[in-house]
Amino acid sequence: MEQYKQEFIEFMVESKVLKFGDFTLKSGRKSPFFMNAGGYVTGSQLKRLGEYYAKAIHSTYGDDFDVLFGPAYKGIPIGVATAIAYSDLYGKEIKYCSNRKEEKDHGGDAGVLLGYKVQDGDKVVIIEDVTTSGKSMEETVPILRAQAKVEIKGLMVSLNRMEKGKGEKCALDEVAELYGFPTAAIVTMAEVTECLYNKPCNGEIVIDDTIKAAIDAYYEQYGAKN
Repeated sequence: MEQYKQEFIEFMVESKVLKFGDFTLKSGRKSPFFMNAGGYVTGSQLKRLGEYYAKAIHSTYGDDFDVLFGPAYKGIPIGVATAIAYSDLYGKEIKYCSNRKEEKDHGGDAGVLLGYKVQDGDKVVIIEDVTTSGKSMEETVPILRAQAKVEIKGLMVSLNRMEKGKGEKCALDEVAELYGFPTAAIVTMAEVTECLYNKPCNGEIVIDDTIKAAIDAYYEQYGAKN
């Protein structure tokens, strides 16, 4: 496992963004773990978050893209932080863009987009926190493609939950098949478990035998078939 991945896993736990216990997801599933990128609230946290995303995008997709598109709302700060980090780490200017939940009908920046207005020929990486069912992409991709003839280089999320989407495959694989662009995550849940199971993180064991058994049982029921 790359060093930045291990650091990112520990960072999620430190920031209380990745938690373990008993959670009910939006889908109604009962999950022993939960991730909420809204928990990154300080300047230093956002700085580090952008750096981890930048490293993952650079490693996965290279530098042949122009725009980071972060779907509203959680994708907005992630996109901004990553664009800053990309400039700092790799010396490449990347534009950030997002959609508005409600289209603005006045002023010089009227329209559905916030930040950079995509143009024909732009190469875009979509960036968001986590994709459990792929539902967010049902809104994001049509909005993006309606604005200009862009080339979507790929999607990057924080965590691949590795569970079934609408069918038997994981949501990231379903998105890739449906829309025709690659998808990736900074880390997978398998990597999280490998990193944290019975190993101290900030002086405590966050995945003990009980949590590990609950994770295993969850994947018996909801694990994706690849």
